Amino acid sequence: MSLVPIIIGIIFLAIIFIKQVDQYEKGLLFTLGKFSQIKEPGWRIVIPIIQKLQKVDIRVKAVDVPDQEVITKDNIPVNINAVVYYKVMDAEKAILEVENFFYAVSQLAQTSMRNSVGEKTLDELLQKRAEIAEQIKVELDQKTDPWGIDVQALELKDVIIPEQLKRTISKEAEAEREKRAVIIKADGDRIAADNLAAAAAKLNETPGAMHLRTLQAVNDLSSDQSNTTIWMLPIEVLETLKSVGKALNK
Repeated sequence: MSLVPIIIGIIFLAIIFIKQVDQYEKGLLFTLGKFSQIKEPGWRIVIPIIQKLQKVDIRVKAVDVPDQEVITKDNIPVNINAVVYYKVMDAEKAILEVENFFYAVSQLAQTSMRNSVGEKTLDELLQKRAEIAEQIKVELDQKTDPWGIDVQALELKDVIIPEQLKRTISKEAEAEREKRAVIIKADGDRIAADNLAAAAAKLNETPGAMHLRTLQAVNDLSSDQSNTTIWMLPIEVLETLKSVGKALNK
């Protein structure tokens, strides 16, 4: 008797009765339309017609949330998009509690994002993107728990604002930088003036200090031959010199 028909029959039965569940999957076995058990990875026997095996991918998935037009708390229209990373933690709930968990997560992410951004001002949205993303992620995670889904991360990718508003923000930032520069310069001038006043008071209090400072200034000027020094003398000194000169002539 030839073994070929027997081998072909075994292969045929294996194709019909044996289903493979991959390592990154969970298998839900339905018997007569009723969920019966979870099938782990490997080859599993499934009786046709009576039983059906539905596989669920339990790897981390990324959902790209498309652009959403949102009105911020201060009535500024912005377009915002995001990406959500989630994982199926309970395959039974993911299949039995929601019709299409991938589509449901995407829609829920859109509504949660619109609601959360609508409660923030534009400045908060631009300055606290990571904090807002974390708030949306926590809210989304709580709502998907009954579906056996764990939202692991949510990232706000782009916040698109009108071009006219971009120019306004740019001018505001430039004005803010100029204001800081003026304040820093004024503080520097004030500190310099305080130091000069303190130095002048110290020189005035110390006998002979002013003369030493004058001599030091003369020495600094005389070190460079290109400098021209003009001495300003009080009129009394000039009158005294004239008197001395007349006396010597006599």
